[in-house]
Amino acid sequence: MFANLINLDESTYLKVVKLQQKPKTLLAFRAFSFTGDGYLYPFVILAIVLLDPAQSLFCFVVTGFAFCLELPLFVALKRLFKRHRPFDQMTHLIPVITPSDKFSLPSGHSASAFCMATIISAWYPLATPLLFTWAGLVGLSRVVLGVHYPLDILFGALLGMSCAWASLTFLQVI
Repeated sequence: MFANLINLDESTYLKVVKLQQKPKTLLAFRAFSFTGDGYLYPFVILAIVLLDPAQSLFCFVVTGFAFCLELPLFVALKRLFKRHRPFDQMTHLIPVITPSDKFSLPSGHSASAFCMATIISAWYPLATPLLFTWAGLVGLSRVVLGVHYPLDILFGALLGMSCAWASLTFLQVI
């Protein structure tokens, strides 16, 4: 059964990575990947401070706590699973970008994006569809760009959402 799941993951990867062949699509997914790099997250928190000062301290604390959970778990899981990146296993494939580390499971971009989407959705539920669409596109971009398998994205999303909910629950914000 596990072998079947890996085969499905790899065959899905091979189908999705073909989107690299369309220049406009590739450009769009590069942009989505960039939004998940983490550089923009402080600006999101700053926007909340400016637009909704009453909620900003809670949001800042919850986000900080969630990332204090997510980052060490992400590193520990990468070291535990040691899943090689797709282009290391399928040497005929060349990634569009250079990943920041050797292993692929879980996806850190997905973990961070889904963590942010979950936290911001707690305060602004009307934005939930937009936030999770964005997070999903960040995750998908990592597959399109050739650095992750779909299951890496799924596990990253679960990690990010779990850390966000743990932070929200622990800090009793929701």
